[in-house]
This record gives sequence, C-alpha cells and structure tokens, in this order.
Amino acid sequence: MKTASKKIINGWAMYDWANSAYNLVITSTIFPAYYVGITAAASPGERSYVSFFGRKFINTALQDYALAVVFIIVSISSPILSSISDYKRNKKNWMRAFCYLGSAACIALFWFTKQNLEFGIIAFAVAALGFWSSLVFYNSYLPDIAAPEDHDRISAKGFAMGYIGSVLLQVICFVIILKPSWFGLNESDKTIGARMSFLLTGLWWFGFAQITFRVLPMSSAAERKAKKHILTNGFHELSLVWKQLRRMPSLRRFLFSFFLYSMGVQTVMLVAAGFGKKEIFPDPKDEPKLLITIIVIQLVAMVGAIAMSRLSKKIGNWWVISIAVMVWIGICVSAYFVRTQMSFYLLAAVVGLVMGGIQSMSRSTYSKLLPKTEDTTSFFSFYDVSEKIALVIGIFVFGYVEENSGSMRNSTIALAGFFILSLIALLYAKPAYEKRMSEIKNQIPG
Repeated sequence: MKTASKKIINGWAMYDWANSAYNLVITSTIFPAYYVGITAAASPGERSYVSFFGRKFINTALQDYALAVVFIIVSISSPILSSISDYKRNKKNWMRAFCYLGSAACIALFWFTKQNLEFGIIAFAVAALGFWSSLVFYNSYLPDIAAPEDHDRISAKGFAMGYIGSVLLQVICFVIILKPSWFGLNESDKTIGARMSFLLTGLWWFGFAQITFRVLPMSSAAERKAKKHILTNGFHELSLVWKQLRRMPSLRRFLFSFFLYSMGVQTVMLVAAGFGKKEIFPDPKDEPKLLITIIVIQLVAMVGAIAMSRLSKKIGNWWVISIAVMVWIGICVSAYFVRTQMSFYLLAAVVGLVMGGIQSMSRSTYSKLLPKTEDTTSFFSFYDVSEKIALVIGIFVFGYVEENSGSMRNSTIALAGFFILSLIALLYAKPAYEKRMSEIKNQIPG
C-alpha cells in the first residue's frame, strides 16, 4: 500500500495534538498537583487520607485505584468495540464518541472542589475512559494510512505533535494559574486557575479533534453493514486474531515484552506528578517548579521520540526498545534515592528522553509485525488490551505498595522489577523478531 496524502497524515497526527492536552494537564501536571494540594493532611508529615463514599484511602492511592478500574473497563470493552467497528467499518464514529465523552468530563472537572470529592474522582475517571478508549481506534488507523516503511516516521510525528500541542496549552494554563487577574478571574479563589485549566483542556481536546474527524477516511455505508449479529461478529473476530497470534511468534513475544514494560512506563507517567508533589515539592510555593519540570519533560520527550525513530533506522527497533528499557530500570532505582530538587530535575530529563521514544517505537514496531489484513482495529485492540491490563497491574501495585508501606519510593522499586522482567522477555523475543523483519524486508520490492 501507499502512504495516504499529507492532508490525511497531518489530520491523523492532529488528534495527538488535541488529546495530549488531557494527558499533560489532567494526567501529568495540574490535576495531580491540584488534587494532592486540596486533599493534603493538615500537618506536614502526616498521611493524607480522603473519604470516598464512606471509605478511607490515602489520597494518591485512591487516584491510582480509580484509574485501575478505568483500565479494567477499557481492557474488557475495547476488544468488543473494536471488532464491532471493523465489521461495521465505523471506527471513526467510536473514536469521536469517546473523544466527546472524555472532553466533556474534563470540562466537568471545573466544578471539582474539596467539598465534592466523589464528583471529582468520577469525572476524572470518565475523562480517562474517554481518552484511553479513543486511542484504541486512533492507533488502529496507522496501518490504514501509512506504508510499513513509513510507520516509524508517522508514529513519531503523531507523538511530536502531541507534545507540542500539550505544552502550548500547558503554558497557557500555567499563566492563568500564576496571573488569574489577567483573565478577569478572582484571585482570592486559589483554585480558580487550576479549574479553568481543566475547562480549557476539554475545549481544546474537543475543538482540535474536529480537524481529525473531518479528514480521516470512513468507509461507505454498504461496507459498514454488519454481516452477522454484531456481538457474534465481535467475538468471532477476536478468536480469529488470537489464532493468528498463536502462529506468529514474533508478534506474540513482542506483545508479551510490551505488556511487561508497559506496567512500568505508563504507571510512571501517571504517578510522576503526584510523586514529585509529595516527595520533592510539598511546599505549595514550589508547585510552579514542579509544573515547569513536567513541561520540560514533554519537550525533551518530543526530541526523544524523533531521536529514537532515527536511531531505529541504524540499529533497529528491537535494540532501541531494549536500550530504553535498561534506562527505565535505572530511572526507577534512582527515584528511590532522589531527595533534592536538582536530582529530581536530572531524573525528569532522563524520563523525558525515553518516555516518548519507547511509546512511539512500540506502536510502530507492533504495526510492522502485523500480518496483511484489513482487520487492523481488532489487532490493535489486542495491543491496547495488553497495555491496559498492564496498567491495571502496574498502577494497582504502585498504589497498594504506597498504602501499605507509607511511601511512594518503595513503589518505584516494584516498577523496576517489571522492567527487569521485560528485558528478559525482549531477549527471548529477539530471534523471532529478527526472522520476521528479514521476511518483511524480502517482501519489499527493490
């Protein structure tokens, strides 16, 4: 196949620009800092407990558990929804629906205060549901619009667009938080800047996603017509994909290693801001330093995604991912010992270098290993399910260790264990991966 037009490629990448604002503002920076701030214990050094429908939790552990529930829902629903969308040829409709659900939940967070904790956690969870579910369909478009030799480049372009767009909105939100009076907001309300950021994130996500929905292809009505009962189609497609995976050791082994290191990568991305707020920047006056650090991580991650894409052309995807996993092991171990703001800055810079790169390389590597098929959404649902189940385990373990040991530092050591196991799995996958890459290379004309 040929790579789609520049208009379609740019439109696809624009969704990264749109939804990455959620990932930065809600997942990584302002929301975690805001949530930890309004739920912090009255006295420094005390454990910060919250009551959620009558049950007590450590504040950050409750946030982790809420996300774990979301990822369980996504992992169960996405295979069915993606298989349905492949039969009905309407994955753009599903992608749009989850985009609107997530962006609306972000807007709802504007009304989240200390007095309505349950409302805030539920809205936070629904926003996560919309974000991660829409990615199932977004990722599945990659092999539909790009030739195999362009997967790395276009995947990296999407991540780069995401980092640029999210950082731009983050800077705007940062100014609103520091200078609310410039925007006619009440300075006496210390939460108004953060809550306005949640509102803007929802509008940003919804607004820029329209560019994507306007240009992404959608099959004709005749092609979208289901041939069998819609649920039967869904489970039938899943069984076919599973049978194909069993016959493809390269794809199966890569998915297993991806599953293991995703427990660590995605969990670190979700808890980094909370870790920084609790362990390094507990003083509210230092909060701007934390937000700036997360912004710098995004900028470094953009460079890392592009650099790893170019490096993969010289040494191959397997080596790039393996090196990144080794760096992640060092990051998790180092996080246990980080005590000063300067050491946190250095660690954050390293996180940025490998954060975007390993995500981009994982998506493009999986795309390369796929067999020739029009059923790309069902295959990518397996990819996303692996990631979500890994997230459930990773973030639950992180929250559980913190709640029972009293320290997030102990949780980072648990994550290091996941990365070590993934490195072993990558070594096991290497022969099958190299054989598959050789077969693909021989199939390319010229």
